[in-house]
Amino acid sequence: MTATAPSANPRRAEIPAATCPETAGVSLVLPVPPSVNHQYATVRGRRLLSAAGRTYKAQVGNLVLLALSKSSHRATVLARLQSNPLVLSIRFYFTSPLRRDVDGGLKIAQDALCEGLGVNDNRIVETHLYKHVDKLNPRIEVSLTAAPSVDSLHPPVPTVADYS
Repeated sequence: MTATAPSANPRRAEIPAATCPETAGVSLVLPVPPSVNHQYATVRGRRLLSAAGRTYKAQVGNLVLLALSKSSHRATVLARLQSNPLVLSIRFYFTSPLRRDVDGGLKIAQDALCEGLGVNDNRIVETHLYKHVDKLNPRIEVSLTAAPSVDSLHPPVPTVADYS
């Protein structure tokens, strides 16, 4: 499933959507999340998600719901994402190469995407982060797919009994 929010302005996000049941995944283009310093606030000694963080998570949740509503394969994709180990890939497109760390938006983007899909983020077994510069269109491109079978990637090591 693919959804796009090409505008850096979160209020003007556009969402064309399609799914790909073969890869059982979802791809979204989302606004850049708030910086880590703006994601949390300290209230009475407790660290809480800030208004900017809550707004971002709600916005991503809405974009996920909109993309799912336009997908004819949503049930297949959701079933695979909710029952398999997952691979998360995020490409950050910032306005400057030095203003943000590549991992600063990982947690909030991961949480927002997984909550929107009804997927527990502890299912993610592999993460890929990439940092790019796009001064005119800052954004993140997020992909969440079912991981390939661990058994197919790492066959069992032969033992002495296998050779007797």
